[in-house]
Amino acid sequence: MMTNLFSTFDPATSIYFSMNWISTISCFMLIPISYWMLPNRLNILFNTITKKLNDEFKMLMGPNSKGMTMIMISLFMFILVNNIMGLLPYIFTSSSHLTFTLTMALPLWLSLMIYGWINHTNNMFAHLIPAGTPAVLMPFMVMIETISNLIRPGSLAVRLTANMIAGHLLMSLLGNNSVNANEFVVPLIMIIQIMLMLFESAVSLIQAYVFSVLSTLYSSEVM
Repeated sequence: MMTNLFSTFDPATSIYFSMNWISTISCFMLIPISYWMLPNRLNILFNTITKKLNDEFKMLMGPNSKGMTMIMISLFMFILVNNIMGLLPYIFTSSSHLTFTLTMALPLWLSLMIYGWINHTNNMFAHLIPAGTPAVLMPFMVMIETISNLIRPGSLAVRLTANMIAGHLLMSLLGNNSVNANEFVVPLIMIIQIMLMLFESAVSLIQAYVFSVLSTLYSSEVM
């Protein structure tokens, strides 16, 4: 029984046992596919996406990527699988919770900051003052750059969560209203639901790409 609109996104739907978070790790069931002798269409698709992302991330990070591109590709695939699975009926959307997104964004940002300040201290100080900044504005630029750097993990987490939960909320609202709608309005609601489903599929791909690209850009500053 749904007590309010946001209870749709409540992970604890069962008193004794909840299987909602299983969707988060179910992508590991696809790992044995990589051991097949001949690549199937799914492998070819994954290899093509991986090659395209590797080329783009390497271009953003420069020659000093040192394997960081594979971490970002794995992050992209992990978020994409969870976003797409959240569109299926009766499957919990784990990427619509800050518990999921902040767990990815905060350790990644913190590890990059620790690595950068220990190994590239001068470079990190140089990023606090953009080139060509007047001497009068330097203290203010340091404050602004420091604040913008501190809110990066929060912006990454909130962006993914907000974009995933917004479309699901709208679809839930339309689905609840279709129960009491007359026979002439129901087809219109169904058409809108289909259009929203297509839109949410695009959002799932775009948000996974945005999260990984922004993480790549943040990591390029400390390399």
